[in-house]
This record gives sequence, C-alpha cells and structure tokens, in this order.
Amino acid sequence: VQLVESGGGLVQAGGSLRLSCEASGSPFPINAMGWYRQAPGKQRELVATIKSGNSSTHYADSVKGRFTISRDNAKNTMYLQMNSLKPEDTAVYYCMAKHQWGGYWGQGTQITVSS
Repeated sequence: VQLVESGGGLVQAGGSLRLSCEASGSPFPINAMGWYRQAPGKQRELVATIKSGNSSTHYADSVKGRFTISRDNAKNTMYLQMNSLKPEDTAVYYCMAKHQWGGYWGQGTQITVSS
C-alpha cells in the first residue's frame, strides 16, 4: 500500500492548511484512515481518524473544533482541514491507512506554525 501525502508547509498562527493523503495498491478494502503527528522529542500521537463504512470520525481533544477529517472513497483520498493553527501544532504529520490484515504509514509531511 502506498500513501502519498501533500499539503504541508509553513503557516502563521491562526492560519489554515489542508493535507491530502492518497492511498493506492491495497489488496484489501481499506477500512480506516487517519492522521498522526510527531513533534520533535515527542511520541507520535493521534490527530484524527475516519472509518470507511459509516465515515465516523474521532479527534484528539487538542484539535477538536479546529481540524476536520474527511475522505473521498471514490478517490481513496483522505483530507485534513486544519484551521486556527497554533505553534503547538508544529510537527511531522503522518497519514495512516489500514485494512483487516495490517496498517501502513505515509512518509510524513512537515507542518510548521510560526507565532
């Protein structure tokens, strides 16, 4: 499974960015996708997830009300709309996709929020 992320970059605090992650090559239906992030010196943490069947979503408390995860099943592409960005959102953001037999990670994309 290949996961190709795009949309990272540098933004000022209060600004917005949109991440995309396109999945391809899965031999089985992908049943969930998500975004995780890892800041320097910290563990990787969940940002948001979305299930394929009912599109139910889950968010980390730190991003609720600011970030929105969505998915275009026809394109096997997931998005993360990030609004009201804060310096503490600075991290490498990773796309994750999983099917019933395993999970996969993208290469990561850097988000830097300047104060």
